[in-house]
Amino acid sequence: MDLMYLFQGIGTFFEMETHLAIARVILIFLGIALVFLGAKNILEPLVMVPMGFGMAAVNAGMLFLSDTKIGTLVVDPLVSDIPGLISVLQIDFLQPVFTFAFSNNLIACIVFCDVGYLLKYPFTCMLIALFAELGTIVTYPIAIAMGLPPAHAAAAAIVGTADGPLVLFSSLMLAPEIFVPITVIAYLYLSLTYAGYPYIIKAMIPKEYRGAKIKTSKKTVEVSSHEKLVFSIVGCTILCLLLPAATPLLLSFFLGVAIKESGITKYVTMIESTFLYAASFFLGLMLGVLCDANTILNPVVAPLLFLGILALTLSAVGGVIGGYFIYFISGKNFNPTVGIAAVSCVPSTAKIAQKEVSKAKRSTIILQWAMGANICGVLTSAILMGIYITVIPMLGK
Repeated sequence: MDLMYLFQGIGTFFEMETHLAIARVILIFLGIALVFLGAKNILEPLVMVPMGFGMAAVNAGMLFLSDTKIGTLVVDPLVSDIPGLISVLQIDFLQPVFTFAFSNNLIACIVFCDVGYLLKYPFTCMLIALFAELGTIVTYPIAIAMGLPPAHAAAAAIVGTADGPLVLFSSLMLAPEIFVPITVIAYLYLSLTYAGYPYIIKAMIPKEYRGAKIKTSKKTVEVSSHEKLVFSIVGCTILCLLLPAATPLLLSFFLGVAIKESGITKYVTMIESTFLYAASFFLGLMLGVLCDANTILNPVVAPLLFLGILALTLSAVGGVIGGYFIYFISGKNFNPTVGIAAVSCVPSTAKIAQKEVSKAKRSTIILQWAMGANICGVLTSAILMGIYITVIPMLGK
């Protein structure tokens, strides 16, 4: 009996190229590490635990599909013809989830954000959010200079928004052929912002600035639920008129706001307790199983890996610069750490900003400004994505 075929997970190591075998080993151990980092809340557990399991399992569970092909029975993300799709739907474990949800961008992007902070400080939030789009704007010409076609360059640049649903949607609309690597890179990097962004804050903002308190007027007016509801429906309608390409994401975002402010508790409970958790679970699991060595080492992926981390880094730097800009024009009555919260990974970057500020000075609270910038970052990112999706196809005409 040939042991290589009896234990195919091990046997396939000896039948594939050396660099692919090494990558499999690395990804197996990376998957295990993500599970433990997620379980300890160092990284986002809702995504990292299922993602780590999927990554370890898919790279360990490769087998001989035929005499010439090595793969898995989990999912084949590159199938496009109908007979091939029907075939894998009968065999592959997660292919139905990928085909009918993930690859069609039906992963939940309805979030129940409080836009009150944005409406309290609209000028401050919008200005910082524009600065935080630095990575999304600057990465595009860099990608073009590296030889990427405009659609690929735009899809890579949008990783700088740090907004997962935006990245999925834009890659499907602009460059579906790189949907899998772009999505894997984006979500892997987004999860790693927990680890990287605190270092950017410490490198760019001295401790005395991080601990600075923001003095507010005692006459601060509270924003009512009615005003938030009006903002959500009017804002949604106007932005959809201007940028129809971004309608699915704008609708999801503003609908979440409207449901929350309308007090429809049954919808809130249903979506939060069932839909969003299920979406997060399958999102993490699908991302993990898409991280097989063949996908990660695809020649297309290397420049995307570089451009993704560049975009996210530049967006963070731009946000901090925006924070400093507000600090100086407000007569030094601002905390520049708020700037990094405008990178629209809700609510992660706002939490990171507050955590670093608390380390510098426990009594300093910036969360309301950080959440305002965070929510505004979502809107500016959606607007910029809509511009890319509208303009890039026109360049090819």
